[in-house]
Formats: sequence, C-alpha cells, structure tokens
Amino acid sequence: MQRPLLFAPLLIASLMLSGCGDEPAPQDKTAGAPAAETTPPAETPAPGETPELEWDDLIPADWQPETLMTEYDADNLEDDDPRAQELMEKLKALWAEAPVVEELDGKAVRLPGFVVPLETDAEEIAEFLLVPYFGACIHVPPPPANQTVYVVTAEGAAYRGELFDTVWVEGRMRVEPVNNELGDAGYKIEEARVSLYEEPL
Repeated sequence: MQRPLLFAPLLIASLMLSGCGDEPAPQDKTAGAPAAETTPPAETPAPGETPELEWDDLIPADWQPETLMTEYDADNLEDDDPRAQELMEKLKALWAEAPVVEELDGKAVRLPGFVVPLETDAEEIAEFLLVPYFGACIHVPPPPANQTVYVVTAEGAAYRGELFDTVWVEGRMRVEPVNNELGDAGYKIEEARVSLYEEPL
C-alpha cells in the first residue's frame, strides 16, 4: 500500500528531531552571573575559528515533539483518519510554540543548512531562511521556528546562489523571532558570511 503523502514530511521532520534532547544544549560559560540588560557585542572570531553548531543545538533538551508522533502512531495513519487531522492541528500548534535556546543570543556561530531565498528571482540573496533539510518551506511544510534561522548577510556580501544550495553561514546569532510567509524563524544571524558547503576530506 502506498504511504499517505500528508504524513511523509511530518515523519521526516519527526525523525530529524528524534535525536534532540539526548545531549544538553550549549550553555553560556557565564551562567550564574548577573544578567545584563543588553548583550554586548563580542569580538568576531577569525574565519575557521567560529564555533560550529549542529541543528540539535538550537533545540532545548526538554522539547521532544516526536513523542506526539508516537502517541498517534503516525506510521499507520491514513489521510482520511480523523486522528490525522487532529495530529496535524496539534503539530501546527507545537511548531508555532517551539522554544529556543536563549544562551545562544549574541554568540558568534557557524551553521550549515539549505538556502530558502525570500525573493525567488533575486540574483543576489542578501536575506534568506536557513533550514536543516532539503525542500523545507517550499516542497514540504516548514520546520518549527527553532529549526529555522533568518539570515542577513553582511553589507556587500550578498550570497550569489540558488534555492536549496547547501551552505555554511557564519555570523552573530540573535534569539529573535522573525515571521515570514515562507516560515517563522526563532533565530537570526546578522552580518553573515555565506560560503558553499564542502564535505571534509
């Protein structure tokens, strides 16, 4: 029997998130110190020295949406099952409320992902969404906000590429919600430098 198309993207997202929470998210070494009212700018590391993040690092360890998929036995749901629509509504609500890792605010980071331009006909991409898997926001539903990063490139450093190029993004991470018709982002990377992703030799 052919698998229902409605749940294919959700199952992919669930599998992608299933490893989250196994390790604690990166912690600020200054934890316990009095919180400042604003995050002071930090010195930008030289290229190649920026701390590298994984997508799991953007998700709080106690947020585990895959448990909802298990509760509904999503592998065996058909599109016409009333529980399918109920699950979809619960997932939408869960995605909209996706928590972020506050400790990442103000940190210089390096993160790989796929480019989703905000303007599809732009020759130079100055702003885009960075997502963790191919097809997100266009061919399949968008990831939760804590798996979507709004990227603003440094002045004069717009990315010249295409939809779903695989890239490295380096810049200053901000925990800042950004709403867009393509998807909602829970993070923003400012003054970003973008380069094509290359597998290590």
